[in-house]
Parts: sequence; structure tokens; C-alpha cells
Amino acid sequence: MEPQLPHSVTDGVATVVIHHPAKRNAMTAGMWRALPPLLDELRDDADVHALVLTGEGDTFCAGADISTLRGSPDEAQGLAVLAEEALAAFPKPTLAAIRGYCVGGGSQLAAACDLRFAAEGALFGVTPAKLGIVYPSSSTRRLVSLVGPATAKYLLFSGELIDAERALRTGFVDEVLPGGELDKRVGEFTRVLAGRSLLTQAAAKEFANGRMDRDAYWAERARGSGDTAEGVAAFLERRPPRFTWSVSTSG
Repeated sequence: MEPQLPHSVTDGVATVVIHHPAKRNAMTAGMWRALPPLLDELRDDADVHALVLTGEGDTFCAGADISTLRGSPDEAQGLAVLAEEALAAFPKPTLAAIRGYCVGGGSQLAAACDLRFAAEGALFGVTPAKLGIVYPSSSTRRLVSLVGPATAKYLLFSGELIDAERALRTGFVDEVLPGGELDKRVGEFTRVLAGRSLLTQAAAKEFANGRMDRDAYWAERARGSGDTAEGVAAFLERRPPRFTWSVSTSG
């Protein structure tokens, strides 16, 4: 099968799979290009309330396909940054489910997700120093925001890999699970996310990412959404809420 990004939607959760097993799911130029329009499609799908990004088999993503760097490294890096930024800007909750190697461009994609759950034995690395590549400023800032400047410098300066336990300790991942439990935990947690108010999540995501000029915008959306009334009614009636606000209809 050609390198691709197959996806499916189940119970409100979209799952996007990095599929290039012949090269440990390394991202080709075509895969980088395909990710932003795929995210646009899933953003506008009212049935999608959360997104999981994972890799085929026992590897998340070993980075960019190095063969793509022989022609134009700047173009290849530009494609990776566009894909990373599109993932970071996706307005619904995103979670990277990580097994095996999460290296280079793979770590960029994982860092662009809101949350990262990893299986024991996963390995993480930010490797531009091994190739003489200048890591983009946006990617560097995102890494620093996750792990702090000291760990970011350790990863960037050395290109060395760290294990899942250190990634958890430094804040790169949020949970580490035994390998056989990762899918179950991701499924359980994303079903929780899909049942919460997307209005709350979308606003919180913007604010957490540093947006400071949209309080009035989100207050207006909240007044017209019906989500608050539904949440209060569901609480008082002791039933699960049925939130209806959608990114695709928010204007």
C-alpha cells in the first residue's frame, strides 16, 4: 500500500493513521500535503467531536522520509510546518496515540496535538541536529511550551532519544500505558471528550494556546449555543447532556 493517511470516524471520534510501514511511518511530501485538507474536512464534519492521530503498527512516526530532503530541504520543511500548524489549529480536541518511535517530524506532529498518550517502550526524539537542519521557530516554541527550555535544549542540541517515562516526567506526554492497554485507554478517554461541550473545548483551546482577544466572541457564541442551558438541565435531571454546538455551524 502506498504511503497515506487513512481515516475513520466512530462514536464521534476521527482516527487518522500515519501509514508508511515500509519506512516506520515516515512522512512523505505527499503525506505532509494531504494532512491540512484532511483536517479541514474533519473540522467541518459535525459528526467529529475529537481526533486521534496514530501510526500504523508498532511505530507512531519515524519523522520525515529522508529521501524527500535530497531535492529541496527548505520545501520539505515548509510542508512539515504547514501540516503541523494545521494540526495545532484544529479546533476540536486532538490526541496522539504513540507506540514505538516518535522522532523528528513525528515529534512535531505529536507536539501539535493537544494531548499525547504513549505505550511503554515508546521513544521520543527531536533530531534536526543530526541532519544540520534549523528547526523552525514555531516548532521550537511549541516544544518549549511542553517541556520547558532545558529539556527542549537537551533534545534539540543532542538529537538523543528519551524513553516514555522521561517524556512523561518532562511533560511531553500526558499518560504512559502498558502496550496492550493504550487503545482501550485512548478509546475510553476520547469518548469522554466527545461527550463534553465542544463549545467549551474550542474556546479553552484558543485561550490555552495564547489567544487573548476573543472573550467577547466566545461569550456571544455561548449565549446563542444552548449548551449552557442543556448542561445545567442535564445536571439537574441527572442525565448525560446532549450538547449541540458545532464548529461547522459557529460562523
